[in-house]
Amino acid sequence: MRLTAVVLAGGRASRMRGVDKPGLLLGGRSLLDHALAAVAAAERVVVVGPQRTVSRPVSWTREVPVGSGPLAALGAGLASLSEVDGLVAVLAADQPGVTAATVSRLCSALSDVDGVDGAVLVADGRQQWLTGVWRLAALRAAMPAELADAPLRAVFGGLDVVEVPAVVREGRDVDTPEDLAAWRAGHSG
Repeated sequence: MRLTAVVLAGGRASRMRGVDKPGLLLGGRSLLDHALAAVAAAERVVVVGPQRTVSRPVSWTREVPVGSGPLAALGAGLASLSEVDGLVAVLAADQPGVTAATVSRLCSALSDVDGVDGAVLVADGRQQWLTGVWRLAALRAAMPAELADAPLRAVFGGLDVVEVPAVVREGRDVDTPEDLAAWRAGHSG
């Protein structure tokens, strides 16, 4: 089945003192480029956030108003996709442990279970809504009319999902300077 991707690369990064979190380097690559490598199998990738230099061709868009939250960003990304069916990988750009193998496992889990809308990574007992693969039509149908500052659960909580357990450090994100330091201390390339 055809795979597209929406990568969320905006936000305020308040716990990172406002730095450009997707632009932070880990192992010589930006966090955004780590996310783009994770969706290497996608035919088309839309990045929601300010334009940056990246390692592969992508389309760019922004949520309106800018800074109105991840659900608004996801809505902007979905609106930029012309595809009406297939699968869409949804990733946040601050999870460098998510790899192409992660996305492949999510795709496989979704195709192995009939009647579900998506496959979501589960880390530390929590569903990672911004690390999943979804049936595009189901995700679009679940989007509410008002997206600004709405909680992710407003959409994802109503969808039928298969949970995929995180392995190694897939569920660890970079939210603070300490998180980045821990990733850099344990990163081998």
